[in-house]
Amino acid sequence: MSKASEHFLQDADKKVFDKEHRRKINFNIGKYENSVKNGTYQFADHELGRKRTSFIKTQVMENLDKYLMEFENNFTKQGGKVIWARDANEALAEIEKIFKAKNAKSVVKSKTMTSEEIHLNEFLEKRGVEVVETDLGEYIVQLNGQKPYHIVTPAMHMSRQDVSELFERKLGVPYIEDPQELTLIARNILRQKYLNADIGITGANFIVADVGGISVTENEGNARMSTTFPKTQITIVGIEKVIPSIIDLALFLPMLAHSGTGQQITVYNTLLSGPRKPDETDGPDEMYVVLIDNGRTTLLADVEKRQALNCIRCGACLNACPVYKNIGGHTYNTTYSGPIGSVITPHYRGMEDFKHLSFASSLCGACTSVCPVKIDLHNLLLLNRKQSVKEGLSPKWEVRGFKLFTMAMKNRSWMNFGGSSLKNIALSFLFKNSWGKHRTMPELAPKSFNEQWKERKKK
Repeated sequence: MSKASEHFLQDADKKVFDKEHRRKINFNIGKYENSVKNGTYQFADHELGRKRTSFIKTQVMENLDKYLMEFENNFTKQGGKVIWARDANEALAEIEKIFKAKNAKSVVKSKTMTSEEIHLNEFLEKRGVEVVETDLGEYIVQLNGQKPYHIVTPAMHMSRQDVSELFERKLGVPYIEDPQELTLIARNILRQKYLNADIGITGANFIVADVGGISVTENEGNARMSTTFPKTQITIVGIEKVIPSIIDLALFLPMLAHSGTGQQITVYNTLLSGPRKPDETDGPDEMYVVLIDNGRTTLLADVEKRQALNCIRCGACLNACPVYKNIGGHTYNTTYSGPIGSVITPHYRGMEDFKHLSFASSLCGACTSVCPVKIDLHNLLLLNRKQSVKEGLSPKWEVRGFKLFTMAMKNRSWMNFGGSSLKNIALSFLFKNSWGKHRTMPELAPKSFNEQWKERKKK
């Protein structure tokens, strides 16, 4: 068993019995579920929209090189610069070159899960750069010394009382529970950071190939501020985020907003297509887009599982997942948690260390039913399990156990051997630390069906 798997089991065991944690996450997710349900009515045919987004993303994945090259060509024509990075190390090395060239010591970041994926904050802080998260949720978890809890709502695990206590402790402000007041406190602190920052960093919800643009979706305006004041802007994005045309945004933006938060459309939707032009009053002097592979082409090469790259990071599968609702985001110890994280993480970070995530699922199919791009998530989890077994990554005791079970199932005398009392002792011994830890162990009937059937025939 890998260390990641051990930590996951230990953390899950604690979180699932933490009543206060479950109260907070179920309260917060409950609000989203109601909004998403009501928001479905904005679509004349929501299911047709899902089919359309799925078709477009599937076509893109089958022609990914074509669309990425089209984006690069159109983006560079407008003065932007594209950097290709095979993995996290290459991405960080290229970003460091930009910081050294600009002698940059401060950066403002809007919400970007891809930067979390490559551990950008830690990398820059070790080199003396002040990194400030400007998304309110990200700012809260940064102050709290944590990673994002949810790919859309980073501080979902915290109540307003928790945030009030955090601000009082870290910022030295009076204890205030009013969300609007707390937001104003953060806004006043961040405003000066925007003005002083040397570099702004964003992620991207979509890469738009035909116009060479980066589409950024947000509810607070922090991404726009991060791309307006600093003289240099860096966008970090996975290569799978590309869509063919600006026309496609008319479908993808409402689908993303609805599935993520239940909104008809997100408050701020920005298309960035390069640095400031001579006739423009604001914007960066230089704009870089770092296109990251980091395991994506490995997944792309797997025909059965490549549909996982269709994901638009709406977070709907997390909100629907009964496992996520009980153990929460931090337990996964990965950038991407929940069902989609359990599918892609073993391919991004190694099957041997993270195969356990694909087993942490009830396979109820709730995730598949809410996915706006119709990713067959519960089937992909099964395929990951199958792959881990084929690669010989199952524990030795599990392999031996199934061999013994198979032999017994093929031999009726083995199945009847020892009677129910011996079998019950064996079950208690084998599963007392897993199934039996928090449950009453099942007891086998005194006589098997086979034995009862034989007696019936005799009579």
